[in-house]
Amino acid sequence: MMKGKVVYMKQDIFKRFILILSIILIINSTIFAILISNIIFDKTSNELLYTLRVADNSLDYTGNLKEQVDRIKSLDDDESTRLTILDINGKVIADSNVEDHEIMENHMEREEIVEAIRDGSGSARRKSDTLGIPMIYVASMAQNSDCILRIAVSYNGLFHYSETIIPVIIFNIVVSLGISLLLSKQFLRSVTKPLVEIAGELRKIQDENPEFHFKEYNYEEMNIIADTILEMSRAVKDSMKQIEFEKIVRQEFFSNASHELKTPITSVNGYIELIENDLVTDEAQKKDFLKRIKKETTNMTNLINDILLISRLETKEIEVTLSEVRICPLLKEVCMSLEPLAKQCDVTIVTSCKPISMTANTQQIKELFTNLMTNAIKYNKPGGKVNVIVTTEPDEIVFIFEDTGVGIPEESKQRIFERFYRVDKGRSKKMGGTGLGLSIVKHVVNYYNGNIQLESKLNVGSKFTVRFPKSKKEPINFT
Repeated sequence: MMKGKVVYMKQDIFKRFILILSIILIINSTIFAILISNIIFDKTSNELLYTLRVADNSLDYTGNLKEQVDRIKSLDDDESTRLTILDINGKVIADSNVEDHEIMENHMEREEIVEAIRDGSGSARRKSDTLGIPMIYVASMAQNSDCILRIAVSYNGLFHYSETIIPVIIFNIVVSLGISLLLSKQFLRSVTKPLVEIAGELRKIQDENPEFHFKEYNYEEMNIIADTILEMSRAVKDSMKQIEFEKIVRQEFFSNASHELKTPITSVNGYIELIENDLVTDEAQKKDFLKRIKKETTNMTNLINDILLISRLETKEIEVTLSEVRICPLLKEVCMSLEPLAKQCDVTIVTSCKPISMTANTQQIKELFTNLMTNAIKYNKPGGKVNVIVTTEPDEIVFIFEDTGVGIPEESKQRIFERFYRVDKGRSKKMGGTGLGLSIVKHVVNYYNGNIQLESKLNVGSKFTVRFPKSKKEPINFT
């Protein structure tokens, strides 16, 4: 298909080239013919003017002029040649072709006569009324009398030399066309060859992992096409890598979500079967089982809610009501809700809050505080401390969450914001949670065009720094 299009383009360019060349040759030939015709006319006029001056010197204006012009004409074999003598007023005095010059009309308005009186000599081309053939007329003022001499001869102009000129013109056209055809073929080849090569490279797109290689072409437009294809190829590869990565993330997500839900469901089913089969007779043990069932269902509910929250944040389906959120009261509320967990883990919470507010959704900022502080408490050491600082910089609002906990290994720092990723799976299972807390934090931060940084050292502690721009921009979606 591509080859057919290239051939058609070559034919189209070739036809247009030949058309333009033909028009140019026609124009050149016309100009050439006009120039040659003028040269022939000027040359003939000069020859006839010379003849008139010779005749002027041979004429005896006091004698019989009719006999003299007849004698001069007899020297020319051409019957159409005509010699005429006129007075200064345009009246014919003698004419070689007319016996009675008295019957002839006045020639005062003839073009060649007007020019001769004005400039000394004149010439004109026209069809003879008497003979009905094209004639050239040349007139000149007599040097030896107040008369005007005029000579007329048949004049075919360029046609008289057609046997010589036409072969030259034909030869010129043939040579020009031949050279042009050779040059046009080379030109078309230089244009279409790169297109064919580019098309050949594009066929590699059917391969699993195509690699395009283009030459450096003489035409910049071809290089632009090649560069554009390479850019598109890189963009497609990046998109495919992103799609593959997202596919893996989705698979891991569903696998982890299934695992996280399957374990509590299995436990709940086990407790229910024991109770249904009357295998638990002790009321205290039965109440303990029911309490465990309630805890597991609560965990499943929290997990599902967190999954839905992340999904809505990613797709921007969640309806967000923005308002001016006062940070310090909100932080105090979160600290109070986490106080029982902090006492249980023997961790102290210390806050330093600059009185500021930001345009945001209260629940989202609360989720951010809760998840970061919960992790800082759970993964701390007995007698440890969680330090929360809320401050501002010239263009940003800054939240800092610093703990004295177990820290995060270097190999895990890049993955802690992934869904269900746990650094210490055994400790995480013991401490509870859905494994989605930091993933929620990441999505909330991205929703407000902010960024989050992590600094951590094993057995020393971790520090999360969240930065939001002071003037809220349009939220964007980062998955």
